[in-house]
Amino acid sequence: MSIRFLNASRSYDATRRSVCFWGHDATFEITFSVEEDALRLISPQSNRGEAGFLQAFDANRSRIETAASKAYGRSRQSFYRLSGADF
Repeated sequence: MSIRFLNASRSYDATRRSVCFWGHDATFEITFSVEEDALRLISPQSNRGEAGFLQAFDANRSRIETAASKAYGRSRQSFYRLSGADF
């Protein structure tokens, strides 16, 4: 089975300095986190801070979900932290 992103919700985690989102593989929920540095890399013109990082995530959701799918395909885990190297 492959990962699917049915839930469009995402949230900013100031402690982890990342945007979190979720995917599903059958009944399993998989947590993904995209580092601020990765968001700056894929969206350098975006503003900083919570609103800016969420906007960068929204503008690049397809690209982020593709990177998340590739990470999930390499090894099946319950949590992934995506960095600039994943893009």
